[in-house]
Amino acid sequence: MTNDIAAAIETALQRVSDAASLDEIDAVSGETLGKKGVLGGLKASLAKIADIEERKAVGRSLNEAFASVSAAIDERRQELIAIERAAQVAGERLDLTEAMDAASRGHLHLVTQAWQELEDVFVGLGFTVAEGPEVETDWHNFEALNMSEGHPARGEFDTLFIGHDEHEDAGDSGLLLRTHTSPVQIRTMLASEPPIYIVAPGRVFRRDTPDATHMPVFHQIEGLVVDRDISMADLAGTIEAFTQAFFGKGFTSRLRPSYFPFTEPSAEFDIRRPDGSWLELGGCGMVHPEVLRAGGVDPEEWSGFAFGFGIDRMAVMRHGITDIRDMYVNDIRFIEQF
Repeated sequence: MTNDIAAAIETALQRVSDAASLDEIDAVSGETLGKKGVLGGLKASLAKIADIEERKAVGRSLNEAFASVSAAIDERRQELIAIERAAQVAGERLDLTEAMDAASRGHLHLVTQAWQELEDVFVGLGFTVAEGPEVETDWHNFEALNMSEGHPARGEFDTLFIGHDEHEDAGDSGLLLRTHTSPVQIRTMLASEPPIYIVAPGRVFRRDTPDATHMPVFHQIEGLVVDRDISMADLAGTIEAFTQAFFGKGFTSRLRPSYFPFTEPSAEFDIRRPDGSWLELGGCGMVHPEVLRAGGVDPEEWSGFAFGFGIDRMAVMRHGITDIRDMYVNDIRFIEQF
């Protein structure tokens, strides 16, 4: 058996050296170290060795073989990962010389700046960006989010309905301008299997009268995580990581009990500024089981959390703007400040 072990090691190390992709290295690992692999099969044969001392010696040889092949596989895997990453970077590299030398014609809107910065932060935390239509169905906007017709939570939304679908099905009773970006969560769950880690920034609409803190058209960003064994601790940690990544190390966050029909339990989250004052930022909570079911996700197997807040409000807070309407009147005296 010692000769078999030596031959297996030699073959495995040669295959590891020749592996040109991660799939090949995974195949070597399974066919060598797996229960049905070469070394795994030899290990299973130990029981057939009658002599105890010989069995111990062969066992030590097998352990050394497993360690040697495992170390070689791990080393080669890291090399292949580095090679693939370098190839990806080379393939995605852009020459921005011309763009950098081009004459400046202005800058991005404050909301667009906040939007892009928020996307960068959440992508850095492992999320992907999802999108959805601004014209939504009543089902996606309300019913799938645990707000059936007559639900008191609908009183919080002054909705802009734009007509009824002539081909109603699946509970879609009409069309409207979405009142929040939460329908993207439903569409994402229906279109893809968990685990899900997405943020959904976008424009939303409500029948609000414009004033210093409200606009009928504004912007939100929603986050959704659906995975196994997700808890409120994961939510709190994500909010804290976002707070420090976006606002800086001098900021922290907290959760306060609240109510939303699409999460249970629910919370408001606040940020504490360096001066010690607290500022309400948005809402969050564990995704309600009925919402998971509406998205085609089994709440007995999966759990998740969601959060959301206004992008416009983020820009207002960051730049100390006293009237949100100033961002949309195109006053050059205001625009030039940013």
